[in-house]
Amino acid sequence: MQSADTKTKFVVCISNKDYPASLEIRKIYQVITDVHAIQHHMIRVIDESGEDYLYPSTYFIPIELPKAVEEAFSLAS
Repeated sequence: MQSADTKTKFVVCISNKDYPASLEIRKIYQVITDVHAIQHHMIRVIDESGEDYLYPSTYFIPIELPKAVEEAFSLAS
């Protein structure tokens, strides 16, 4: 079983202002834990490029996915 710190986290995008090529509104993104980013109100996600980048945390809402969906996401990556 994964601890809360290592559990894969996901967010849904609610804004892509200034980043329309990198983020899609209503799309689910995987979060990469970044303590320094959190301190600056930013969040690190794997965006449309397939790489992880920092974005304003206000562009996202955290969500919990059913276990089967999380597994499907991990198989697709």
